[in-house]
Amino acid sequence: MENKIQIVFATGNKHKVKEINEIAQGSGIEFILPPEGFDPDENGKTFAENSYIKAKEASKLSHNLSLADDSGLCVEALNGEPGLYSARYAPTAQERIDKLLKNINDLANRKAKFVCAMTLVDKDGNILNQEIGECHGNIATKQAGTNGFGYDPIFIPDGYEITIAEMPESLKNTISHRSIALNKMIKYIKEFIIDR
Repeated sequence: MENKIQIVFATGNKHKVKEINEIAQGSGIEFILPPEGFDPDENGKTFAENSYIKAKEASKLSHNLSLADDSGLCVEALNGEPGLYSARYAPTAQERIDKLLKNINDLANRKAKFVCAMTLVDKDGNILNQEIGECHGNIATKQAGTNGFGYDPIFIPDGYEITIAEMPESLKNTISHRSIALNKMIKYIKEFIIDR
């Protein structure tokens, strides 16, 4: 593709940028990390608000189109917990998994969903587009798999009998909440920004 555009992906997580670029392959879009000093205060009340806070901060630092996502795991029987606090539920990734498994241990309802809200802003921080992606499933009784990050080892998507962490990257990248939101966003970017 002759006109590849670069968009800042507002995260400090290199794994996330790698995953996003794998999903976006062949789209004519390359996602890059934000400049040094990216440290937004995520004090929004929803995933969408937090994604906007991050995108706006990245655009301010980079003076470039910026995309951010905010995502989390919402467990039905725990009133949507850990939800917005998915990344801050406990100090480490393993402790977060252990805490969630302990909290849901005696509950019959193990339904859960991963939610991803994405916000695209222009170089001045104005919202161009927002999208939501959801992946529904259940919390496993024990963790399994080493692929992926976060709660992937304990989340079994509807229609599958393995956790997201047991899936090959290629499969994960077609069913994950992030890929669903990102594919909608890529469609928007191609239609309204690249092909203008």
